[in-house]
Amino acid sequence: MRLSSHSVLAAVALTVGSHAAHGQAIVKIDGSSTVYPITEAVAEDFQKAKKNAIKVTVGISGTGGGFKKFCRGETDITDASRPILKQEMEACAKAGIKYYELPIAFDALTVVVNPKNTFVKQLSVEQLKKMWEPAAQGKVTTWKQVDASFPDAPLKLFGAGSDSGTFDYFTEAVVGKAKASRGDYTASEDDNVLVQGVSRDVNSIGYFGYAYYEENKSKLKAVPIVNKAGKPVLPGEKSVIDGSYNPLSRPIFIYVNEKSLDKPEVKEFVTYYLQNGERLAAEVRYVPLPAKAYTTAAEHLARKKLGTVFGGEADVGATIESVLAREAKL
Repeated sequence: MRLSSHSVLAAVALTVGSHAAHGQAIVKIDGSSTVYPITEAVAEDFQKAKKNAIKVTVGISGTGGGFKKFCRGETDITDASRPILKQEMEACAKAGIKYYELPIAFDALTVVVNPKNTFVKQLSVEQLKKMWEPAAQGKVTTWKQVDASFPDAPLKLFGAGSDSGTFDYFTEAVVGKAKASRGDYTASEDDNVLVQGVSRDVNSIGYFGYAYYEENKSKLKAVPIVNKAGKPVLPGEKSVIDGSYNPLSRPIFIYVNEKSLDKPEVKEFVTYYLQNGERLAAEVRYVPLPAKAYTTAAEHLARKKLGTVFGGEADVGATIESVLAREAKL
């Protein structure tokens, strides 16, 4: 695994500290911390393959922060843990920026507690909503207020920052409206900060992408989430593929600036990403898409099929099959 040594600081160092030698081609990427492990793994391997003739910089400013930069033309590629939203589509359109939308894996958004927590066996979406909805701010402060069977212990919340696509998706899936959340919790766009927070506090609960749980599962405990069929299901490759881990499974993406793709270094990198994304997504513990999905994405590039198939919506509850069916119609 390549994940444990990386944090926002590492990502920023990759971005800021990599002003390449004069004349060296650079591919600029920013965005989602959830997608970062895959993109960073691809970037590492690509740079080795190119003997560092091309430099790839990868930052983490969150999905929302990444789209702001992308729609200003500051980056070639943006990582996104949800589809592009309507206001971001409008911002890109105003700036004359057209883009390719490429799904690259599936993530199981994982709810975690401290390993010493002995009372949480499973959680329903309703219980998560009771913890996280705006009305809970300053009011729901103990575990007992979430469920009468839980102890009267302080509820310590750790979650994604407001520029994060994980924040958008989680709030939409749990609360019913994107960005609708209480504000009195420890927030960060860096998932490693959240991992450390939950691992150090016995009364804590948090959420982030599956890769960060998988890398740190010796100091975290994943919580089974009660799905639409009423069954508690743990996140994992099987439950994502069969669709039973809902509503917290989601597709993750890269978006490529159309004009950037005219640059040989960007085209080479994106081609390499699609050729190796399946292998590297699995290596960093995400669920790869079927091989056909990467072929379809390459065809969209070749045929200049621009835009999004999601219409500016988060598409909560999407399955691998439904995403592939949408992409096939682009």
